[in-house]
Amino acid sequence: MLRPAWDLGSIHGLLSPDRVPVRPEGRPVVVVSRNTVPAAQHATRAVTALSGEVRVRALVVVSDGAGAEPKDATARFGLLVDRVGGLVRMPFVPALRQVDEVNDIELPSRVRRSVESIRGLAFAS
Repeated sequence: MLRPAWDLGSIHGLLSPDRVPVRPEGRPVVVVSRNTVPAAQHATRAVTALSGEVRVRALVVVSDGAGAEPKDATARFGLLVDRVGGLVRMPFVPALRQVDEVNDIELPSRVRRSVESIRGLAFAS
């Protein structure tokens, strides 16, 4: 699907106004968030902490499958659009909860398009 990633997990504990929480060393930085209000708040903090020295290539908002995205979350993500290379919405894929290996399922075309968008933003020159 995508090249190997450098998964930082949650950087919440690393956020500080006086230092950048990661040094990407040439690797693209993509912030991934669930589509909830608390997650949007965390994404905002992450983008803010990174934006001083690191260009966030994409913000990926992953649907959690629990219904429509809350309006407050949508508004918060909207405020981040100009601060990142692009915003990509990743649809919920129920089948991913039932397999150990993502290659064991056929991803829906909407998901494949989202992955291509992420790839395009992450590796654009």
